Amino acid sequence: MLQGGYQSVLEARTREEFRGEVLRFTKKLEFDTFSAITVVDHALGRSEFIAIDNSPPGFSEALNDPRLGRLDPVMQHCKRNSVPIVWDRDTYRRHDADDLWEAQASYGYRTGICLALHLPEGRHFVLGVDRDRPLPNDNAQLIRLVADLQLFAVHALDAALRVLLPPEQQLEAPKLTPRELECLRWTMEGKTAWEVGGILGIAERTAVLHINNAMRKLKCSNKHQAVLKALRFGLIR
Repeated sequence: MLQGGYQSVLEARTREEFRGEVLRFTKKLEFDTFSAITVVDHALGRSEFIAIDNSPPGFSEALNDPRLGRLDPVMQHCKRNSVPIVWDRDTYRRHDADDLWEAQASYGYRTGICLALHLPEGRHFVLGVDRDRPLPNDNAQLIRLVADLQLFAVHALDAALRVLLPPEQQLEAPKLTPRELECLRWTMEGKTAWEVGGILGIAERTAVLHINNAMRKLKCSNKHQAVLKALRFGLIR
């Protein structure tokens, strides 16, 4: 796993800081371009897209037709799945979108990895990295790239919601009990529920209950997301 970048992107305080951290991580993965998109679903089927990227000049104008998004197999995959997609020209050929691949390939978008994180209350975060060179043939190396990007995306998600969304769309911090916060703090230190119970003098089952309650209040699907969200809200340090 790449060690740098996870904490620093989580601590980004401005849009430019966030963009710089994502770009730095993209280069560490040996990709050339990135796209980070925060999506907020509103009423009546309308969605708001807030994106940052480092696309080359002319790319956004050439592919700014909303109809292309409905043809793009990568974006359609991310719209419906949380599993990352590793794509190349064959991905577009299988979906009769070879013309779209050729259009973006002229700007250096030939291969890439993309994933989406879908949250409650109609919030989504899409992160993709791209390059003009083939992806690694070694399966273990490719799996490592995908894992690194997934871990980074979990950290980048909370920063994106904080720095990209306007104040009126920010979510209020939920109220957690002192015990729930204690359990999250020790979870942040890498302790299991059994270890947390021993440290706090409570049963393992009780520790699990506090962690699950914290996850529910924070609207997270796992304890790691709950820790990151609690950090973003300033509930734990």
